[in-house]
Amino acid sequence: MISKKICLVGDFGVGKTSLIRRFVDRQFSDQYLSTVGVKISRKTVDLAEFTSEKTGSVQLLIWDIEGHTKFKAIAPSYLQGASGVVIVADVTRQETIERLPEHIDLFFSVNPKGFIVIAFNKIDLVDATELERMIKLAPNFKQREQILSSYQTSAKTGDHVDTIFCELSQQFISS
Repeated sequence: MISKKICLVGDFGVGKTSLIRRFVDRQFSDQYLSTVGVKISRKTVDLAEFTSEKTGSVQLLIWDIEGHTKFKAIAPSYLQGASGVVIVADVTRQETIERLPEHIDLFFSVNPKGFIVIAFNKIDLVDATELERMIKLAPNFKQREQILSSYQTSAKTGDHVDTIFCELSQQFISS
């Protein structure tokens, strides 16, 4: 079994901790607790449970990285050695979508060979029309093949939560 470090990054309050909690513990809480520094979780992903394409297991070391801007100076040291990242934006806050390129650039500056999945989170809080409008505001992310895809997620309902982690895991097995 291979072991890979992945990080969740994004502005404060976008739902990074909630996505991890939904994936690792199968729980959701709408109580907001700001992450200070970094919190590390571990989960083994058996790809046979999710897809017939690639089989194998990957142990993910999931680093939940604080989202406050004052933290930007030390973020590169936490990102060091990560094979992949989930960059999270909150679809109820346009500025978190606008800052996605900053997070992408920061990750690639530390890990130029890493892989990215983007999560447009909190889709349960907006209607379909508003969601479509917010997603259209997002920059085009396919300029680099290492940006695998983007998903509309909800830690509350579980929509596409497993998918974001499994897509990275599949990439690690195949590369």
